[in-house]
Amino acid sequence: MQRRTFFRKLFGSLGVAVASPAAVAESRTVLIQESPIAGFQFHRGDAIWSSLGVGKQLALVREPANTHDPDAVAVYFGDEMLGYVPRGENGAIAQMLDRGETLEATISKLQVAEDPWERIRFSVFLV
Repeated sequence: MQRRTFFRKLFGSLGVAVASPAAVAESRTVLIQESPIAGFQFHRGDAIWSSLGVGKQLALVREPANTHDPDAVAVYFGDEMLGYVPRGENGAIAQMLDRGETLEATISKLQVAEDPWERIRFSVFLV
Protein backbone atom coordinates (compact mmCIF):
# COMPACT_ATOMS: atom_id res chain seq x y z
CA MET A 1 0.00 0.00 0.00
CA GLN A 2 1.31 3.40 -0.87
CA ARG A 3 1.98 5.90 1.89
CA ARG A 4 -0.56 8.39 0.50
CA THR A 5 -3.30 5.75 0.38
CA PHE A 6 -2.41 4.60 3.90
CA PHE A 7 -2.69 8.11 5.38
CA ARG A 8 -5.90 8.84 3.48
CA LYS A 9 -7.49 5.70 4.90
CA LEU A 10 -6.10 6.32 8.37
CA PHE A 11 -7.19 9.94 8.67
CA GLY A 12 -10.44 9.34 6.86
CA SER A 13 -11.36 6.57 9.29
CA LEU A 14 -10.47 8.72 12.30
CA GLY A 15 -12.66 11.59 11.16
CA VAL A 16 -9.89 14.14 11.59
CA ALA A 17 -11.10 17.72 11.18
CA VAL A 18 -9.28 21.00 11.20
CA ALA A 19 -10.77 23.61 13.53
CA SER A 20 -11.28 27.15 12.33
CA PRO A 21 -9.25 29.90 14.05
CA ALA A 22 -12.45 31.18 15.69
CA ALA A 23 -13.19 27.75 17.15
CA VAL A 24 -9.64 27.45 18.46
CA ALA A 25 -9.85 30.91 20.07
CA GLU A 26 -13.21 30.07 21.62
CA SER A 27 -11.87 26.84 23.05
CA ARG A 28 -9.14 28.80 24.87
CA THR A 29 -11.70 30.56 27.05
CA VAL A 30 -11.43 29.12 30.55
CA LEU A 31 -13.96 29.58 33.34
CA ILE A 32 -12.10 30.98 36.34
CA GLN A 33 -14.97 31.27 38.79
CA GLU A 34 -18.66 31.90 39.31
CA SER A 35 -19.68 34.13 42.20
CA PRO A 36 -22.49 36.26 43.57
CA ILE A 37 -22.03 40.02 43.48
CA ALA A 38 -21.12 41.39 46.90
CA GLY A 39 -22.70 44.67 48.00
CA PHE A 40 -25.39 44.61 45.31
CA GLN A 41 -27.86 46.23 47.71
CA PHE A 42 -25.60 49.29 48.15
CA HIS A 43 -25.41 50.22 44.47
CA ARG A 44 -27.82 50.90 41.60
CA GLY A 45 -28.52 47.31 40.62
CA ASP A 46 -32.20 47.52 41.52
CA ALA A 47 -32.61 50.68 39.41
CA ILE A 48 -31.24 48.98 36.29
CA TRP A 49 -32.58 45.46 36.98
CA SER A 50 -34.74 45.45 33.83
CA SER A 51 -31.63 46.08 31.68
CA LEU A 52 -29.74 43.10 33.10
CA GLY A 53 -29.88 39.69 31.46
CA VAL A 54 -28.15 36.34 31.52
CA GLY A 55 -25.16 36.44 29.19
CA LYS A 56 -24.76 40.23 29.32
CA GLN A 57 -21.19 41.53 29.61
CA LEU A 58 -19.86 42.95 32.83
CA ALA A 59 -16.65 44.88 33.45
CA LEU A 60 -14.17 44.07 36.20
CA VAL A 61 -12.32 47.11 37.55
CA ARG A 62 -9.43 46.83 40.00
CA GLU A 63 -9.47 49.13 43.02
CA PRO A 64 -6.00 48.63 44.54
CA ALA A 65 -6.38 51.78 46.66
CA ASN A 66 -9.61 50.51 48.26
CA THR A 67 -9.17 51.06 52.00
CA HIS A 68 -11.35 48.06 52.95
CA ASP A 69 -9.72 45.49 50.67
CA PRO A 70 -6.47 45.87 48.67
CA ASP A 71 -7.64 43.05 46.34
CA ALA A 72 -10.96 44.79 45.60
CA VAL A 73 -12.44 44.24 42.14
CA ALA A 74 -15.57 46.23 41.29
CA VAL A 75 -18.22 44.80 38.95
CA TYR A 76 -19.87 47.16 36.46
CA PHE A 77 -22.70 46.87 33.97
CA GLY A 78 -21.99 49.68 31.53
CA ASP A 79 -21.40 52.78 33.66
CA GLU A 80 -23.33 51.40 36.64
CA MET A 81 -21.51 49.75 39.50
CA LEU A 82 -23.30 46.61 40.69
CA GLY A 83 -20.96 45.68 43.55
CA TYR A 84 -17.76 43.69 44.03
CA VAL A 85 -16.22 40.30 43.52
CA PRO A 86 -16.64 38.80 47.03
CA ARG A 87 -13.64 39.42 49.30
CA GLY A 88 -12.91 35.74 49.83
CA GLU A 89 -12.93 35.09 46.08
CA ASN A 90 -11.16 38.13 44.63
CA GLY A 91 -7.44 37.38 45.17
CA ALA A 92 -6.80 35.43 41.98
CA ILE A 93 -8.92 37.79 39.87
CA ALA A 94 -7.06 40.82 41.29
CA GLN A 95 -3.68 39.23 40.54
CA MET A 96 -4.70 38.34 36.99
CA LEU A 97 -5.97 41.87 36.32
CA ASP A 98 -2.77 43.33 37.81
CA ARG A 99 -0.73 41.17 35.40
CA GLY A 100 -2.77 42.50 32.48
CA GLU A 101 -4.47 39.21 31.67
CA THR A 102 -7.65 39.42 29.62
CA LEU A 103 -10.69 38.50 31.68
CA GLU A 104 -14.31 38.63 30.64
CA ALA A 105 -17.29 38.54 32.95
CA THR A 106 -20.91 37.79 32.15
CA ILE A 107 -24.11 37.47 34.12
CA SER A 108 -24.76 33.76 34.64
CA LYS A 109 -27.91 33.91 36.80
CA LEU A 110 -30.56 36.47 37.70
CA GLN A 111 -33.13 35.78 40.36
CA VAL A 112 -35.65 37.94 42.16
CA ALA A 113 -34.80 37.28 45.79
CA GLU A 114 -34.92 39.14 49.06
CA ASP A 115 -31.33 38.17 49.86
CA PRO A 116 -29.07 40.38 47.67
CA TRP A 117 -26.42 37.60 47.60
CA GLU A 118 -28.90 35.47 45.64
CA ARG A 119 -29.93 38.07 43.02
CA ILE A 120 -27.02 37.96 40.56
CA ARG A 121 -24.32 35.41 39.87
CA PHE A 122 -21.60 36.14 37.38
CA SER A 123 -18.93 34.10 35.66
CA VAL A 124 -15.34 35.18 35.04
CA PHE A 125 -13.42 33.75 32.09
CA LEU A 126 -9.75 33.90 31.14
CA VAL A 127 -9.58 34.68 27.43
